[in-house]
Amino acid sequence: MNKRYLIFPVFLMFALPIFSQTYITNVTVADVINSQFVTNQTVVITGDQISDIQDAEKIKIPSGAEEIDGAGKYLIPGLTDAHVHFFQSGGLYTRPDVIDLRKFKSYEEEIDDAHEKAASIQRRYLQNGITDVIDVGASYRFLDRKEEMNKLQDGAHVMMTGPLLTTYEPAAYQGLEENSPFSLVMTAEEGREMVQEQLKYNPDFIKIWYIARSGNLGPEASARKFLPIVKAVIDEAHAHGLKVAVHATERITAQLAVENGCDFLVHSVEDEIIDDEFVNLLKTRNVVLCPTLTVHHGYDKTLGQKLNFKLHDFLKADPDDLGSLLDLQHLTDTVLISQYKRYINSPAAMANAEKEQSIGKANLKKLVDADVLIATGTDAGNIGTLHASSYLAELEAMKESGMNNWQILQASTINGAKILDQENEKGSVTTGKKANLVLLNANPITQLGNISDIALVIKNGMVFSPDTLIQNTPSALAQRQLNGYNSRNIEAFLEPYAEDVEIYSYPDKLLFTGKQQMRENYSKMFENTPNLHCELKGRIVQNNIVIDKERVRFGKKYFEAVAIYHIENDKIKKVYFIQ
Repeated sequence: MNKRYLIFPVFLMFALPIFSQTYITNVTVADVINSQFVTNQTVVITGDQISDIQDAEKIKIPSGAEEIDGAGKYLIPGLTDAHVHFFQSGGLYTRPDVIDLRKFKSYEEEIDDAHEKAASIQRRYLQNGITDVIDVGASYRFLDRKEEMNKLQDGAHVMMTGPLLTTYEPAAYQGLEENSPFSLVMTAEEGREMVQEQLKYNPDFIKIWYIARSGNLGPEASARKFLPIVKAVIDEAHAHGLKVAVHATERITAQLAVENGCDFLVHSVEDEIIDDEFVNLLKTRNVVLCPTLTVHHGYDKTLGQKLNFKLHDFLKADPDDLGSLLDLQHLTDTVLISQYKRYINSPAAMANAEKEQSIGKANLKKLVDADVLIATGTDAGNIGTLHASSYLAELEAMKESGMNNWQILQASTINGAKILDQENEKGSVTTGKKANLVLLNANPITQLGNISDIALVIKNGMVFSPDTLIQNTPSALAQRQLNGYNSRNIEAFLEPYAEDVEIYSYPDKLLFTGKQQMRENYSKMFENTPNLHCELKGRIVQNNIVIDKERVRFGKKYFEAVAIYHIENDKIKKVYFIQ
């Protein structure tokens, strides 16, 4: 008798082991190469590969085989985020060269946190259907961990380069040695030496940070000044069989990089509308471009204090990293924080941001219309661009640029595989390819957001229920409700609570029960208190109990409080307030 796995979380609390064969039956397969659906298919997985795909009625499932009922569901290839940075958290303290908050949290602590969370971040990517990520700028400390990271079965596979080879190194990163994300190169010979230095760490490619900035020189003169270094790095990397990615946000730097052999442009050109000659250059050289449309918004929304998270972000992002983005409301350097807020929200800054955004979107549409290879990437890790959860916003921005949903799905799957010449191994639902797959509950072409409505994720033939990949720790639940509170988002605030939650005034005075009563009480407070904010002053976690010491701004008043959260069955069941 066949073992059948209906698509309900209760049946898939843990990853299924790799059986000799697994059958996904009666499923609609997304053919991303030909932009079409093939209905009523059975997909056979043997080990870590797709071994057969046929009409459901043509395949007889042997006794003892594992069967997943895919009726009414859609099977797409595993997604790729082609631009991430593990050394950055996406939180407020991760870029001291942009905003220096090291007196509140040292950069050394931030680095250590990033390393401690690496496995969790990999799991978050897999939870969101992202089976592969490309880290386009890491430290030697992270690059040295790549092999270890890829032993994690229940996390995204990682491809990684080392420190960015650059002619400009921000002062905040100097002297960090193995933790530095930059290698400063000032001559062509140093460029070749830096490539050779990375080789012993076995990088998947080499990355250049091509910054057109040198004294009083303009972008073109500066770009041409440093071109011999760029060319030397590209030639040396190619001599060792490695592709080269280049950060180039000006048209001139992007053009010179491609003319001299660059394989992968990791950002859009944002200073001017590209012409047909530039488009043809990318197409004839078979260069992949990753637009990263939303990363600047993360900075603007965070530093301008105009964050507006969606429920998806509260549920899928690391709750501590998301929560840190709200810290500007209580950090004591009010002069610095006010300066950033005024600048970001000034008419000139907003006009410039709008200009760059419109140029980036127009350039993307022009490239897509010319069939230039586009790969989806978020630049996750930068302030306000949170790992894993930011992927959906990037897809939506690509849609706003004029890409259709098939083009976006191609950019997120097969095109990501093409970056490092892996399209024969992964990137489509094809016999003989790696079984990296996502089973969706709804059609991602009729509604792009359905790409996040995931029933199952399959990596290397192993099947995972997304709800089991990230543990709902007591601390995470407490932080998620705090994030919802500080964002005055009632749905995000209530999500971690049990339906029959009990709210007490310590020690034993019952104030009210039930999530519905909470909704009524807190909805009114959120609506009527626009400057509501809770600063977490300290947290103690003991088994299933979380004790938070808080300082709450309520209107023009401040008060101190202690909240004691009791966790039962992955929900907050009881809360005791001490004031």
